[in-house]
This record gives sequence, structure tokens and C-alpha cells, in this order.
Amino acid sequence: MSRTRSRTAPLDPACVAAVDLARSAIEENVRPGDVGEHLGVEGEGERVITHYFDCLDRAYRGWRWAVTVARASRARNVTVSEVVLLPGSGALLPPEWVPWSERLRPGDLGVGDLLPTAADDDRLAPGFTETADDSDRQMIFEYGLGRARVLSPIGRDRVVRRWHSGDPGPHTPIAHAAPAQCSTCGFYWPLAGALGVGFGVCTNEFAPDDGRVVAADHGCGAHSEAAVLPHQVEPTSPILDDLAYDHLTEEPPEAELAGSVEDADTEPLGHS
Repeated sequence: MSRTRSRTAPLDPACVAAVDLARSAIEENVRPGDVGEHLGVEGEGERVITHYFDCLDRAYRGWRWAVTVARASRARNVTVSEVVLLPGSGALLPPEWVPWSERLRPGDLGVGDLLPTAADDDRLAPGFTETADDSDRQMIFEYGLGRARVLSPIGRDRVVRRWHSGDPGPHTPIAHAAPAQCSTCGFYWPLAGALGVGFGVCTNEFAPDDGRVVAADHGCGAHSEAAVLPHQVEPTSPILDDLAYDHLTEEPPEAELAGSVEDADTEPLGHS
């Protein structure tokens, strides 16, 4: 077998010589100072040539103008087909476009926003899926509550990994400093179903995770058995000793000293 050889169409001389025509096509819409020197040509097909010019606009450093010219068969005049601005090797380019479903992050959903779930989302499974696994019977029961889809085993595994490695898990500073794990706390309420083996909800209003899902091996300082308050000692009534008494020397008050009989010579007593 012989390989098929691709033949490159020869460059049309008339199209190659249309440098001024290509430059004027650019200058019709931009300032003359934004078009630099001619960088060369490239064949696009039979009697189709693209001319490249340097872009001098400060906002588009590294870019180049591309003007495609063509000539019809047996025609003498060359016409402009397209004028575009293309990035060069050192051009500043925007980041690669990423679909919104891949850009979405926790907390991006706001009031009134709708987040559609794909029909083939592997995190969900039909609620009527029959299974012999006891851990999945909860999903069948949940379908009776009116949900067409429930959490699939894949979705459950992702939840376990995300929760256990995140803030509700055991690898946080507050969990390391906790006196005990949440599984031994009286405010720990286990989840129903398969997730109840390792996760529950904190119900302590004074805990930082109140109303949130926490791992069984998570912990905080608000553990129900963290510290037992000592019993308050009630004060007793004073004990009086009625069998003995103390001798006290009673001194007259200052008012009586001021009105003593020693002042009779200087102050009349009010009688004869």
C-alpha cells in the first residue's frame, strides 16, 4: 500500500502581493498607529492567503492582525474575506473556559437561585431500587415519603469522605482539644439509616456545631460530660452558746460626757 501524499496548494501571486489591501482593511476600523509591520503570509487554500500584521495596541501586546484575502477563478481583483485579531506566542489570554457545573462551589447558591441536578447524577438513585443490602433499605423507605430519587451508595461514600475530612470531622483543632468524642455526648443525636453509624446532629445550643452534622469522633468543649459542677454548700445557721457569757465594760456615749455635771459652773441648770 502506498501512502497518500497531501499536496500543498501554491500561493497565489496576486493574493501574496495584496499587502496594502490587507493593511487598509485593518485601518478602516482601527487607528493607523495600531497596525505594525507585515509579519508574513500563510496559505489557506487555492487562491486564499492570510496576511499577518503586528498589533501595536498597548492593550493587546503579543497579538497580531490576520487578514484573509481571496481571488476568484480567472479574476484579476483580490478581495478581503476576513479581518480578525489573533493571539501570538506571548499574548495575554483569559483562563480556559470551565462549565458552570465545574465552577460551582459550596455557598454559591443564593436566594432564588435554582441548581438543576442531572438525570444521570451518580450521587442519586431511584427510590424504588431493590437491594438486599440492609444499609440501603432506608432508601426504599424514603421513597414512600414522595421522593423519586434518594442518595445512592456512590453519593453516600462521597458524603462520608467530605464530612469526615472537613470541619465536622475529627481532624480539626477543636476536635483535638475536646475532652471526649461526640459519640459519648448526651447532646449527640445519630442520623437515621446507614449514615447514622458515623454521623449525627449536635443539639447543644451552646456548642459551635449546634444544629449541624458532626462525625461520631468529632468533639468540642461543650461535651455533656466535660466537667461536673461541684455541689453548692448551703450556709448553716450560726451556733449560739447559751451556757457562758462575756463581761463587757460599758462606756458612756459621747453625748452623755458632753452634758456631765462638770460643766455646772459655766452653764445654768435651769433651777434656783
